Amino acid sequence: MTPIVVAAVLLAALTHASWNALAHGIKDQLLAFTLVGGGGSLCGAVLACFAPLPAAGAWPPLIVSALLHVVYQLLLMRSFQMGEFGQMYPIARGTAPLVVTVLAAVFVHELPDAWQLAGVLLASAGLVGVALWGLRGKKPAGHADTGATGAAGATEADTSDESAGAGEGGRGGGTPQWPALAAAVGTGLAIASYTVVDGVGVRASGTSLGYIAWLMLLEGLAIPLWALARWRGALMARLRPIALRGLLGGVLSVAAYGLVLWAQTRAPLAPVAALRESSIIAGAAIGALFFKERFGWPRTAASVLMVGGIALMLHGT
Repeated sequence: MTPIVVAAVLLAALTHASWNALAHGIKDQLLAFTLVGGGGSLCGAVLACFAPLPAAGAWPPLIVSALLHVVYQLLLMRSFQMGEFGQMYPIARGTAPLVVTVLAAVFVHELPDAWQLAGVLLASAGLVGVALWGLRGKKPAGHADTGATGAAGATEADTSDESAGAGEGGRGGGTPQWPALAAAVGTGLAIASYTVVDGVGVRASGTSLGYIAWLMLLEGLAIPLWALARWRGALMARLRPIALRGLLGGVLSVAAYGLVLWAQTRAPLAPVAALRESSIIAGAAIGALFFKERFGWPRTAASVLMVGGIALMLHGT
């Protein structure tokens, strides 16, 4: 990868962690992703007015990717409702690089060299370490509500559980958050799937800007339509207090994935996917600074592993 591609992917990683944090910080996750999706669709519609249409061969993967993005959003909402940001975000992101490496080798015939493979493996080990540290740190009781106040209950009800477990390295006496873990892993599988599909689609499109425009326009409509069907006339009143944060999240999501798609036209899929997951360091830091979630030395050590893996991947390119 060239320095400009590396810089673009790293900027995308920081931007991605930021919009995820904005979404997680909104108590009602359906409202949060309604605004993120709406902001993304609005940006996509504006871009589509100026960007060329993707070539005909790009439309089948584009439509498949839009559906996969909707699945990704639903699973990410679920994981955010049930788990803490500093843990669910790394699990979701950390699942993707190894899966992308395998899918890219099978479907796109991009075989990693020894440096890239070693880097992906080392970075993935670090990501897993960041993700799984303190898995037993919270009890799931506070996460039972998945309705309009689900995320608020998760944030408030579990404060005492986190405090009780803090003296033991974040490992409280609760049971493992297996439903949250399953949702986060499912999110990672969805990420890996749409990453490979989009790698094929954007290369066939002839226009990375046109591809991202139509992708965001199509996939961003699903969650807002669901919210509209649920709340009808009351939706705007619910959205108004958090509109700026949510719409900013939508704009950041377009910028983050647009940079990744552009990078995928100039570098192999697996290294781009793995380098993109440096967003996990930003996500863990955001969780510690803004959501008061403990980082600790195990996550620090795991982050060092991840940076070492990224260095190996860049050495191989």
